[in-house]
Order: sequence, then C-alpha cells, then structure tokens
Amino acid sequence: MIPAADEYDVDLSVPESEIDRLLDTTPADVSAADALTFSRNVFIPLTTACRYTCTYCTYYDVPGEATLMSPEEIREECRIGADAGCTEALFTFGDDPDERYTEIHQQLAEWGHDSVHEYLREACEIALSEGLLPHSNPGDQTREQMATVADVNASMGVMLETTADVRAHSGGRRKTPGQRLNTIKNAGELGVPFTTGILVGIGEDWRDRAESLLAIRELHERYDHVQEVIVQNVVPNERSDFEKPDVATMRRAVAMARAALPDEISVQVPPNLSPARELLDCGIDDLGGVSPITDDYINPEYEWPALQELRDIAAEAGVPLYERLPTYDRYLPSDLRREGFDGEVADPPGDSDDGWLPPAVRERIDAEDAHGARFRSVARRDGPLSLPE
Repeated sequence: MIPAADEYDVDLSVPESEIDRLLDTTPADVSAADALTFSRNVFIPLTTACRYTCTYCTYYDVPGEATLMSPEEIREECRIGADAGCTEALFTFGDDPDERYTEIHQQLAEWGHDSVHEYLREACEIALSEGLLPHSNPGDQTREQMATVADVNASMGVMLETTADVRAHSGGRRKTPGQRLNTIKNAGELGVPFTTGILVGIGEDWRDRAESLLAIRELHERYDHVQEVIVQNVVPNERSDFEKPDVATMRRAVAMARAALPDEISVQVPPNLSPARELLDCGIDDLGGVSPITDDYINPEYEWPALQELRDIAAEAGVPLYERLPTYDRYLPSDLRREGFDGEVADPPGDSDDGWLPPAVRERIDAEDAHGARFRSVARRDGPLSLPE
C-alpha cells in the first residue's frame, strides 16, 4: 500500500509481476536513444519558503529568512532570459509557503493576492508578456490550486521522488507519496503536459524504485499526460548526509525507468548532477532544462553545464542534439510539430484544436515577434542551437 494514497483517493494497482520484471532489468535490456534534447530556461524561484523540512533539501529557508520575488524582479529575470534566447521560465517555490510563513502571507496580501498560486499566475503572465513559456513546479497542488495556473503554463511538474515512506521526508511537516501522486493525477484530469520523476538515494530500495516508476506509468496510461520522467540522484549538501549514488546504481535505475515507461515518455537525467556520459546507453533521451544565465537554485553547488558540454555529450553518443520547448512534440498541434515526427500524438483534452496548449500559450507562440519566431523555430527543430544530423 502506497502511503497516504487512500487519503487522497489515488487508486493504483502495481502488479508484482511488473515489479519483478523491473528488478531483473539491466542496461543491456534497453537501447540507447537516437537523439538527445534539452530545454534552454531561466530558473525563477518565487520564494525559498516551504512548509516541508526535508532533510536532503537546501532550497528552503526558515521563517524569517525566506523572501518573495517582486513582480519587478520577475520581469527583469524574464527579460534577461528571453534576451539570452531562452524559451522556458521555470517557476519554483516550496509547497504552500504562505501556509507556514507569516511574512510571505502578509507580502502576498499587500500585493493583492489571497494565495501564492494567485501570485504564480501573475508571474506566468509576466513571463508570457516578456517572451517566455512558463513551466511551473510549485510542489504539491490541489486540483483547485493547479486549475488557478494551468491555463497560463506550457507544462508543469512535480517530482514524485518515491512511493516509499522514507526518513528523508520525516518531521512534523512531511510530504507523502499520496500527495505527490494526487498532484500528478490532478494534472491528468486538467489536461496539463507533465514532468515528474524519482529521486535515487534518499533511503528507498530497488523495489520502491520499481513501484514508483510503475505508479507513474499507471497514471500516464489513464491520462496520457506524462511527457518526461527524471531519474535524479541525491547529492551531498550542507543539510544532507545521504551519499551520492554510484554510477552502477544510476545505470541500473535509468535502465529500469526506460524499461518501465512507454516509448512516448522521455527519460531525463540532470547533466549537472548525474554522470550523463556514462548513462547514454541506458535509455536517456533528454538532458533537462539548462540555464545560460541563472543558477540551479535547488542544487546551487552544482553548476549547469555549458552548451558545448551538452554538444560533447551528444557527440560522444553519436547522436544529434536538439533544443526543445517545455511542451513536448506529441502535445503540440500539428502545425507546430517538426517535420518527420513519427511518434504517437496525444489526443487533446476537450475540444481543443491546439493540442494541449492553453490559448494564452498558443497566442504567445503564434505572435509575430522575435520571441514567437524563436518558439516556432525550436518546435520545428531548426532553432539556433540545434545540431541537425
């Protein structure tokens, strides 16, 4: 039984036979991808406040120290990112920070917002106006919270991390697998292209990893909305006593993800945290969001690789490297997908003719300006940073 799944009415049945199959999977059982992709983004942490106190996380600041980015600061970061050729504004903050932090709640009220999700909506609208496509990762979300911002996001995400009850999530305020799975389910019901993933090395075992990947697969089979799964290793930091998993562990975990998931879901490793070169034959096909101008605020000690390093990784694999949008090909309308796309197209939710793109996002991509031209070029894989075959 997955902890707290019943509490959030998440009904999942993970077959033991499938878990056993994955436990027997090795890198030799999967194939290397025929191309690698990445997204060029600007990382915008709206606040470092979080209601949780996970023992491996350096992102959050304690009450009294956390701050909230102002609209002016958000706009400036977006302008810099757009000028640098980014396509994605990655918005992050801790789970429901206004619930725990009086100062954050009061600041939001001064700016005319009842909740941090209302403020996130304003931030996404700023990003669109400045020439970036929002991808928001604000932690656990109720359906109502996600609905507040879904129509101004190109995609969204939250890391499942694990279906296990682990010490890393301990404390008076703790996240549960049921909450995270509920967020992934909410995205499916709302028709949001979604990113999730597992965190390797926080106290889970191999069976937990297999169960986590299969839980993601089952929710995707219901809603067809998971576009990528990240296999991320934990890294040492000032708050964490977890050791970084070795290369053999990561090779097996990535191969397990590739074997567990349908072909249409990309498998990603963060190149600033993982030994990407040594995982190329294990089924990865995406190198995640990489920023040319901002830090990885969640893992500040680990710098983003330069574009040339991504090119070198692709060259070592003998495959082309392409820039992509935060919305994957199969979720784009036909007139935006690259020529020769032969993957399975996701049936759009509702009666939309624009694939899975909300009207505000489609309007931004269609705009007759330099930003719109950049989006369309990247979507068709002839962007300025693509390396064609």
